[in-house]
Amino acid sequence: MSLNLTNLESSLDEIKDEMYSLMENLFPICRSITGNGVRQTLEILQNLIPLSQYEIPTGTKVFDWIVPKEWNINDAFIMDSSGKKVVDFKDSNLHILNYSIPQDTEISFNELKKHLFSIPEQPDVIPYVTSYYNENWGFCLEHNRLVKMKNEMYRVVVDSKLENGFLTYGEFLIKGEFKDEILISTYVCHPSMCNDNLSGIVVATALAKYLKNFNLKYSIRFLFIPETIGAITWISQNEEKMKNIKHGLVLTCIGDRGKFVYKKTRMGNAEIDNTVIKILKKSNADFDIVDFYPWGSDERQFSSPAFNLPVGSLMRSVPNREITKEYHTSADNLNFMSKKSLLDSFEKYFLIIEELEKKIEEPETISNNFQKKLINDQEDYYINTNPKCEPQLGKYQLYENFGGQYDIEKKYMKNAIFWVLNLSDGFHSLEEIAKRSNLELKLVQTATELLETKKLVMRKNDANM
Repeated sequence: MSLNLTNLESSLDEIKDEMYSLMENLFPICRSITGNGVRQTLEILQNLIPLSQYEIPTGTKVFDWIVPKEWNINDAFIMDSSGKKVVDFKDSNLHILNYSIPQDTEISFNELKKHLFSIPEQPDVIPYVTSYYNENWGFCLEHNRLVKMKNEMYRVVVDSKLENGFLTYGEFLIKGEFKDEILISTYVCHPSMCNDNLSGIVVATALAKYLKNFNLKYSIRFLFIPETIGAITWISQNEEKMKNIKHGLVLTCIGDRGKFVYKKTRMGNAEIDNTVIKILKKSNADFDIVDFYPWGSDERQFSSPAFNLPVGSLMRSVPNREITKEYHTSADNLNFMSKKSLLDSFEKYFLIIEELEKKIEEPETISNNFQKKLINDQEDYYINTNPKCEPQLGKYQLYENFGGQYDIEKKYMKNAIFWVLNLSDGFHSLEEIAKRSNLELKLVQTATELLETKKLVMRKNDANM
């Protein structure tokens, strides 16, 4: 059967209901970057598509990173002096600081507060906070609940395990007529949040389920991986496959009622960019186009200097609490989702792949505007010393301990660090990086100096010596 959305018209209502039902099924599972929550999620997907599971052992070196210990949790709670559980993991798996180490102790409220996370500006929601690479423990709760807690002794129990194990991911390749691939990547590490990123999981699963029934020219590779460390791990284990990826999209935040937002590839003028924009224009609905920026989801790993793959991201609500108040909170629940939006997202991705299929035999016309002539006589050109995916900033004391928190005071320096790392490829001066990032040159220079002290970048002239 040739690839055409009209061949699925009679199944669209069924596809819509399937996606929402799968989301409901996956929502209660406590996922993290490792552990049984990921395995359980992938096993459910295996009932729908022929997904292969891979397990990479703790301690495996993956570029600048190491596969971490595996984390699993059974229960966690805070109990007051009367024996009442004032915070209970069983009520919401967002209540636990993800990757909390085991605890069973009596603690004063003053000490306990150091381990509690809330959002005063959003007092009725539970924040999502992680501590993957800094061993700690904690609880997340509504700020209204926090302010009602009394100054007394509490019992804290975290029934978890952090031990050597594996990082687990899923992969499914639909073999087409050619080896050239379209990459569809989504992440499976977030606990009970729907838009971020059960929406990506269910749309990717539906695409895989139905696309495998068509005769395709492109091969299509679906990845279901933990965000960041999963992408870095997959790339490190599969460098030989990277050369086949001609187009890519990261599926995230795609199920809410917002308009489509397309984040372009690093090169900005790739065929996937033009194709997505063409499909969005045809829809006659409002949408936004944003240029590439070197943070967000796993497009930044596939677009790191050593690879520079044409991988963009078509989403709806931009994953940023400044823009979307539900982001990384308990408000990102089933009520935030729209069946209509999920189906619309499925259709857009399907149409994008259909359009790419039409062009596969056409000669390449898009030039990579990053392949500029090297300039060797200017000192403000730098080389990233870890160009294969981003370095693990935490071990260089360049990242906060608790992921998922939003601190505007650190925003601009973090942004500058990411931009310098991503564009320190020998093709961009600091002035060009400042212009591309819309940051002040002085900030870019400061970030570069900091990275140079950590030996994460070096002057291009020094690299050539």
